[in-house]
Amino acid sequence: MSVAAAVRKARFINLGLTEYRQAWDFQNRLMDEILTIKAANRSAPPDAQQPTPNFLIFCEHPHVYTLGRNGSLNNLLINEAGLKHIQASFVHTSRGGDITYHGPGQLVGYPIFDLENFFTDIHRYMRSLEEAVIRTLKTFGITAGRLAGLTGVWIDPHHPQLARKICAMGVKTSRWVTQHGFALNVNTDLSYFDYIVPCGISDKAVTSMQKELGKAVSMDYVAKEMKEQMAEVFELTWI
Repeated sequence: MSVAAAVRKARFINLGLTEYRQAWDFQNRLMDEILTIKAANRSAPPDAQQPTPNFLIFCEHPHVYTLGRNGSLNNLLINEAGLKHIQASFVHTSRGGDITYHGPGQLVGYPIFDLENFFTDIHRYMRSLEEAVIRTLKTFGITAGRLAGLTGVWIDPHHPQLARKICAMGVKTSRWVTQHGFALNVNTDLSYFDYIVPCGISDKAVTSMQKELGKAVSMDYVAKEMKEQMAEVFELTWI
């Protein structure tokens, strides 16, 4: 499907607090739905091709550490007994990137987009996700940006000794369909990051909106703003 014929519409789904594996299974089902349509379109005449849907999932997860497909298990600094003690689980997942933490108070976003409906450029896609987060943070009075060579969104990125990550990202794509996404620390318990080398980066700290502002922030308000910024950045409409 050409960009000119693209359908920039998406369905928004808020799963609330959901186990990581359950959310991952849900992502896989939606991705398979899109891939099935794309496969059928390849052999169908132009007037019989179906538009592919796009989805944006928001959720929170119970305490869990996830390791990307090329990550190092050495960056998990706690054993099985320790994980049980802090009531956390561990999942080796299919996204890119290294290890990260998900937990209550963190807004996790999983865009299941057919990039042929937007643009076929993974670099641009990652920068667009970062842009939506940066704009969201700005509405709360938090100035954030990008750190050269490192994916995600950072506070004080131009000061190496002060730079701290507020939003981690890791994705997977198959035939231009995206999976996984971003994890924005809102009211996250940052002590859980002490048990890993976050994203495999040992010399940078992590932070949250709560820590930067000195007060808790409404998760619903952050989700509402993030949803609006995703629509603006990707020029999509909700269905």
